[in-house]
Amino acid sequence: MSGPRQGNPPPPPPEVMTIDELAVYLQVSKSSLYKLAQDGKVPGQKVGRHWRFHREAIDQWLTGKGGDAKPTGGAA
Repeated sequence: MSGPRQGNPPPPPPEVMTIDELAVYLQVSKSSLYKLAQDGKVPGQKVGRHWRFHREAIDQWLTGKGGDAKPTGGAA
């Protein structure tokens, strides 16, 4: 029998998310998310070549309480 699983809810997203995890959390494509991050439209930070996103900052950004979403860290 297939269908939605009943019982245990999915675990909460981690405090610091990768681009893959954030794409699932926001239900957007990774390519859209990369563009948003590079344009400074979503709060994130580059660690080397990889983006990292704090869940609290993302939640504030989603509710409009996060102010400007300027990325910090290294250049692209």
